Amino acid sequence: MATIPTAPTAGPQGRRHRASNRRSGRPEAPARWERPALAAVLVAATLLYAWGIGHAAIHPYYSAAIRSMATSWRAFFFGGLDPSGSITLDKLPGAFWPEAIGVWLFGPHTWAAALPQVIEGVLTVWLLHRIVRAWAGPFAALMAALALTLTPVTVVLNRATIPDTALTLLLVAAAGALQKSVRTERLLPLITCGIWVGLAFQTKMLQAWLVLPVFAVVYQLAAGGTRLQRALRLLLGGVVALAVSCSWTLVAWATPAADRPYVDATSNNNPFSLVFGYNGMSRFSDDDTAFGAVSATAASRTSGNTGWGMLVNHTVGPQVAWLLPLAVLAGVLGVVWRARQPRTDLQRAGFLLWGGWLAVHAVVFSVSNGNHPYYTAVLAPSIAALAGGGLALFRSEYEAAGRRRWFLPAAILLTVAWALVLDLSTEFAAWLVVLALLLGVGGATGLWASGSRPYGGLVQGSLAAGIAATLLVPAGWAASSLDPLYAGASTSPTAGPVGKAYLSAVHHRSALRRVGLDEPSARDTALLDYLTKHRHGEKYLVATQAAYPAERLLRARSQPILVMGGFTGLTPFPTAGRLATLVTTHQLRYALLTPLRPTTPATTWVKSHCTRVRSGDYGWRTKGGFRLYDCGRQR
Repeated sequence: MATIPTAPTAGPQGRRHRASNRRSGRPEAPARWERPALAAVLVAATLLYAWGIGHAAIHPYYSAAIRSMATSWRAFFFGGLDPSGSITLDKLPGAFWPEAIGVWLFGPHTWAAALPQVIEGVLTVWLLHRIVRAWAGPFAALMAALALTLTPVTVVLNRATIPDTALTLLLVAAAGALQKSVRTERLLPLITCGIWVGLAFQTKMLQAWLVLPVFAVVYQLAAGGTRLQRALRLLLGGVVALAVSCSWTLVAWATPAADRPYVDATSNNNPFSLVFGYNGMSRFSDDDTAFGAVSATAASRTSGNTGWGMLVNHTVGPQVAWLLPLAVLAGVLGVVWRARQPRTDLQRAGFLLWGGWLAVHAVVFSVSNGNHPYYTAVLAPSIAALAGGGLALFRSEYEAAGRRRWFLPAAILLTVAWALVLDLSTEFAAWLVVLALLLGVGGATGLWASGSRPYGGLVQGSLAAGIAATLLVPAGWAASSLDPLYAGASTSPTAGPVGKAYLSAVHHRSALRRVGLDEPSARDTALLDYLTKHRHGEKYLVATQAAYPAERLLRARSQPILVMGGFTGLTPFPTAGRLATLVTTHQLRYALLTPLRPTTPATTWVKSHCTRVRSGDYGWRTKGGFRLYDCGRQR
């Protein structure tokens, strides 16, 4: 019969012993089952995240920059989209440094770009286990690690090349440092927390700061020392977080414009506008030019996932919210039941930490402009930690055989019922839902029937069945993403039938074709060969209208390409005058334009001064929406 592992010191006396160890900062000796169980979870995470990374759906825009960053220190540090570093990405480069190093070490292979994401994902699972274990014990840690591993959105995201994986890892590390500072009353872990938050800022900018109010409240409420001492320590930690957060932005701002790439998505070439305008205020207002951001930014962010029901809608809900009711119930009861404990109660502080993390992100996502489903991956550690801590809390109350013993079977039934609700809109793998219902009802019934005898084989088997029921359906959705048909588009990784719908919705984009690094199509090869043959010392192989036409060429070969207009095509770089100078000084000859992107003064200059090349000259039998112009033969 299946059993649920227990620590050697079970019961009330054992719980007091473990709590004493956590308060003193002494690590609790692991039971014999812990390390094999954790190893099994990490192996499962590695298999899920690394499956098929040789053909991973890497993001076309980010992967193009990753290959460029791997070949040029200028492009590497500033996040240049092409090897010459003429213009940056529309994000900070920090999240892409590990991927660029992977490509630099192993060559321009798709798996080399995706491998760092796999490592980051597995590290997040391991780190969350370690943090939850120090807070709520080994059983809670194992449940949290399992829940995070099997969250569908983390599985599809952790083999892509998107910044949210690195963001999540660094924020979990920051939460662990904060928890250690509260537990040990030492300053150094709090400083370390600030460093981790600052590094997280380098991956996803302002989103990294969402946890800061939660961290400050938890530290002020639960840490030792006087109120003034806690406030001063928080101030120091905040200064460290701010300094590390703004370090790259300050360096880029202080570097003369002639010595660095143009900052994409800005009208003023200011990195602070990239951070606080394009990736900041424009997401929360109708002013898409806030703080110097380029226009039409908001129009490109209308995925529809917004509003107070976002986390539980038919698109986002199945990606991350399978254990959401259990997490909310655990967060509320974990605080309420321990309301009379001392101010420095560590268990209550943990529920406040993870519950606050979940609440703040849920509110911000609900009021911001359209969000991609994969944005919610940052919620997965908080939901997993609360679910693990909640199950451990309810199990403890169940074993105490008091009035609260019914919460454990009730929580299992609630979670299984919620899985049925989430799956109703898709009817995906209905047999898994039926099996989960059978296991959940059977497990809850066994726990109810043994309520007066909270130990023994029946209880262990019933608890195992109940836990399996809570994880079965999300595990099915997560496993479905191993099939590329159910892994979403490369620009928006999503699992299950939602991912299939996203894939169908972008059938006209490169996101569907899953083209990796160094894998050019026949059309791209023909164009690249033509441009290379007719290149006679020019700095740039070609200029493209926006990033979309350049992505495929940069993924295929690492050559300097002038990306006019940046990601959206509306960034005022280069000016028409600057473009004319590049042509007259023989630094640029060809330009590739597309009607799919907006017209700018630079593209207008190309059309009026350059000669259009017949598509047959470079081996294209169809126009394909792109038009090549030869500016060496001006009209």
